[in-house]
Amino acid sequence: MPGTGSWFVRATRWLNRLHATWACLSPPAAAFTMMSDTRVTGSVERGRQLAAGDFLFAGIRLPAPGRDIWDLPMPSAGFEAAVHGFEWLDDLTAVCDRHTNRLAQDWTHDWIRRFGLGSGTGWTPELTGRRILRWINHADQLLAGRGREKSNAFRRSLSAQTVFLARRWKTARPGLPRFEALTGLIQASAALSGMDSHMRRASRALARECRSCIDGHGAIASRNPEELLEIFFLLNWAAAALQLAGQPPENGHRAAVAAVAPVLRTLRHVDGSLARFHGGSSGTVGKLDWALANAGVRGGVARRQQLAMGYARVAHGRSTMIVDVAPPAASANAHASTLAFELTSGPHPLVVNCGSGEAFGKSRRMVAKTTSSHSTLDVEGYSSSRFAAAGGAFGDSAERIVTAPAKIMLERNDYNDGTLIVAGHDGYQGRCGLNHWRSLQVDPEGSKVNGEDVLLAASADGRQRFDALLSAQRLEGVPFNIRFHLHPDVDVDADEEGRDVSMLLKNGEIWRFRCRGDVQLALEPSDFWDSTSLSSRATNQIVLSGFAMEYSTRVSWILAKARRSDGMIPEDELVLE
Repeated sequence: MPGTGSWFVRATRWLNRLHATWACLSPPAAAFTMMSDTRVTGSVERGRQLAAGDFLFAGIRLPAPGRDIWDLPMPSAGFEAAVHGFEWLDDLTAVCDRHTNRLAQDWTHDWIRRFGLGSGTGWTPELTGRRILRWINHADQLLAGRGREKSNAFRRSLSAQTVFLARRWKTARPGLPRFEALTGLIQASAALSGMDSHMRRASRALARECRSCIDGHGAIASRNPEELLEIFFLLNWAAAALQLAGQPPENGHRAAVAAVAPVLRTLRHVDGSLARFHGGSSGTVGKLDWALANAGVRGGVARRQQLAMGYARVAHGRSTMIVDVAPPAASANAHASTLAFELTSGPHPLVVNCGSGEAFGKSRRMVAKTTSSHSTLDVEGYSSSRFAAAGGAFGDSAERIVTAPAKIMLERNDYNDGTLIVAGHDGYQGRCGLNHWRSLQVDPEGSKVNGEDVLLAASADGRQRFDALLSAQRLEGVPFNIRFHLHPDVDVDADEEGRDVSMLLKNGEIWRFRCRGDVQLALEPSDFWDSTSLSSRATNQIVLSGFAMEYSTRVSWILAKARRSDGMIPEDELVLE
């Protein structure tokens, strides 16, 4: 595949600039025909950080108090793309004070002055679509008190960007980038007079993209819940714009919305956050709430289907557990998270995965992909999937999964006493001949999880590989770790004997952890990376370390609520079954 200096990339950039220049010569829209009724909410914390001159984009932090955002040195292509995409506009307007409103206006009109005639790196279809959506959504704030000259320049720039999108959306990469480009084109076609001729073609193209990227069960190939949310949000945004313009969405568009809504409900914890898997963070709750309400689709994935985009969800009482029980995708964001789970009790996450690391630099992004950054078992410090660098037509040389578990087995039983999930994978078969099996049993009240992890050499070939590795290591055994990463808000303490861990949630609930088997229990430091946070958060993980010496090695453990938030203590003792 060609790299960043290839003729393909250079030609694409040259054509983008050429079409941007042509688009700027097109007649501008005479007026706004309507404003967006979508309410995109940003982060007040990030908005205040920006206003203070602390810029954090694409994992790079650049303190520059008092500097214009367009005068910053651009330390990476990702940083520069994030600046030109204008998602930061959501954060500034979320603060909604005089200083941040003035910055939002100044930086937007300064972009028009510097780059509005087709120059700069921001003239790509996906960035243009992303930028148009923010400009139209916040147009009232951006134009307040700015006078006719600035308002006319703003409208001329929006018109030029709309024409550019109409000519170049096809060159956006399939998936989220193309959804951004087409949604921006639809919103602009609906909001600007004289641009409605683009709307029907864009609507049909969006329906085709839905059929291409979203399967009949509402899943996308990357299996990233947050990416699915972003696509779903854009589809609802586009549908709202089409309906306001009197043009109903295409059948493929409506079918995708109806299929995705139940999946997102299933991938949502009881606290409203999304499961954090495969490069996704918890998502913006307000964004998900708006999209689900606007979609008008009720219910989650039917229990008989067992899985939603490869995840099993168990919900009892005030607790939810979401388990990854499918192979990772061959994408740049895929993680080696097979059989990892997250557990939330009421409004408080308890067991989590470390997160994406995407916003905190390349090294943390790579660490976040490994099995050891997830709440599951790893063998010898290796991941259940293998990574290797892979180039791409757009210069994407990120580490991708090249070998993943070939067989994943799942059995689920829902009964009066709760839910039992038994799953296994062969991701360590080639390395040491062992399969990993995990059973998770949740009681009807959601107050107890009985778990068991098994390393099993089930086949003759597996036993042969295991024996050879055991001999090479002088019969010391194959080392493994079972990890339970805890949310940073959990206060944790281990007893002196190293068999019992107490976890205190912010609402006063106390959960206890115990284990049985030939393992050592330890509390170790961990990190929690979430796109909703401005920095990495230090946390803890419970680690069970042991050696597989036989063809079958079993470790049993239990997570149970020892005290409820109302202060009541359950009568049942914390007993391993």
